[in-house]
This record gives sequence, C-alpha cells and structure tokens, in this order.
Amino acid sequence: MVTMDDVASRAGVSTSTVSHVLNGTRKVSPATVQAVQRAIQELGYIPNTLARSLARSSTSTIGVAISALSNHYFSETVHAIETECARHGYMMLFVDPHDDPEQELRVVTALHHRRVDGILLAPSTGSLALDYLQANEVPTVLVDRMMSERFDQIGVENTQSTQALVSHLIEHGHRRIGFIAGRAGLGTTDERVAGYRQALHAAGLVFDPQLLVNGGSSSEPARAATAHLLALEMPPTAIMAGNNLMTLGAMHALRDARIEVPGQMALVGFDDFDWADFFVPRLTLIAQPVQALGTRAVHLLLQRMASPDAPTQSLRLAPTLQLRHSCGCTGLE
Repeated sequence: MVTMDDVASRAGVSTSTVSHVLNGTRKVSPATVQAVQRAIQELGYIPNTLARSLARSSTSTIGVAISALSNHYFSETVHAIETECARHGYMMLFVDPHDDPEQELRVVTALHHRRVDGILLAPSTGSLALDYLQANEVPTVLVDRMMSERFDQIGVENTQSTQALVSHLIEHGHRRIGFIAGRAGLGTTDERVAGYRQALHAAGLVFDPQLLVNGGSSSEPARAATAHLLALEMPPTAIMAGNNLMTLGAMHALRDARIEVPGQMALVGFDDFDWADFFVPRLTLIAQPVQALGTRAVHLLLQRMASPDAPTQSLRLAPTLQLRHSCGCTGLE
C-alpha cells in the first residue's frame, strides 16, 4: 500500500510538505505542488480523506434538504447549488424531504450525523428541523422559504412582483381575478396572496373570498381549484396561479372546460419554466432567478461556516416579469 512517505520520497520533499499540499494548510511553491501531484499520480497514492476530514473537523460536504424531485423550480435551484459547491471544493449531499416535517427532521438529523459542514434547507410547513439545527449549532441557510430570522435565509421578492402581475391583468380590463394559492403555512404562499390583495386594493376593487382558492402547490389540487372557480355563479375572467405546478393544473382545467386562453380567460402564474414559451398561447409568468438563488445560498452558507457568530442575514432577490400572450398582450415577439 502506497503511503504519504512514499510520495514524499518520490517527490524529494518532506512528508509534512506532502500533507500541506493535500490539505491546503500552508502555501507551497507551484513547482513543489507539481512534483507532489506527479508523484501521487505515478505511485497511484489514494489519500485517506476520512482521516484528513477528522483532523480538520471538516468533511468538505454540504447537505441539501430540498423537495426538488416533484418541483422543476427546486430542481434547477439544486443544480445551481451543486455547481457552486463544486466550484468551492465541496461535495453536495442531497436528500428530498418531500415537504414532510417528520421526514425533514429525519433527513436533517442524518446529514448532521454524517458530519456535513453545513446545511441548505427549504423548510416545510410546520418544520420540525429548525429547532434541531439551532440546538446543535449546525451552520444553516434557509432557501426560498424564509421562515425564521434565527438563520441566514435567502428567497425571492414575492409580494410586489405578484401585485405587479395582478395589476397588469387589471390594466387589461379584468375586474374578477381568481387566485390559486399554494400550500397554507408557507411564507411564499402568504406573500403572494398579500400581493394579490394589494393589487385589488390599489385598483379600488373589492376582495371576493370566493375568488381565492387553495391549489396545494401542486397540479391536481390546482386543477380542482380552477374547476371550482369556473363553476361560480360569477366566474373570474382571469386567473393567476401561485407556482408552476399550479399553472399547469389550471391549464388542464381550462382545457377540460374548453375555455380558450386568453380569449375567454386570461391565465398567468408565478415561476417561469423552460417550456412555457412553447405553449399556445405562450404563458405570461414571473421568472425567479433560480441560478442566482442557488449560488447566493452557497455563498451565505460559506460565510456562516467561516463566521459562526456573525449576525444573520435575510436576502431577497428580484424576479422578472415575462410578458407573453396568455395575459392578453398582443404584438409581442
């Protein structure tokens, strides 16, 4: 079995110098680094990464607990996180808690027991993991769902952007606008509902509770919620869905009812997605900066790992409005 001493002998340096090259614990000249790396390659030396991690109290791993398998928006965010982790020399350990508070606690505990250096978490409604993370002083950043100022957190501005899109529908002449809200208890749901109501208030329109329905942040519940809106004695002339999956559910319901968009019903939503530009009509949506969200989340976590006692930060990123045809706009490319 090849040892560090063998590498040192082949490279013509001390064993401690080989250790410094492997661990980055001291500056070593480029020529010496090349000699050590050449010796490692020639001898086929495999560093004992576990021993090195224990010695440094670091595993160079970051745990990510985000329900991404069922949500395209989160999957793009996780991809950005993985890319940024790799750029900084960290491996990402990903688990999907399926938006279940008990499962979330189990996976966060498992990540902690595997000695990850920090955790990125999109907390579920009624999260049980936050108290555990605080009690065990695990460096943590909350992603997208900004639920506790006890932690660093990063998300997207939801209220003003939703207000802007609903106001856009009002500018098109709509006075009865349905809103399909996400899962109750999520901060993103509350903020987007607030934006919807603020747009109505600013336009002097009376809020009708019949037009606010729950789509459960998923496609099938949103499909049922849309059907409920269509069955009202005075149905809406426009609908906004609170996320990408609910937009798809609303589209299914409108297709089932043979309602033309935007001729008979305007449809807009939160979350842009890759194929939204290929629907007929093309969908007007709020695009979240998913790449920046993942990248900045990693930066926040690295800062927290380096400075455990620093004040917590809460960052909001601005989304962009993608005006296409489903809102009733014409003359767009």
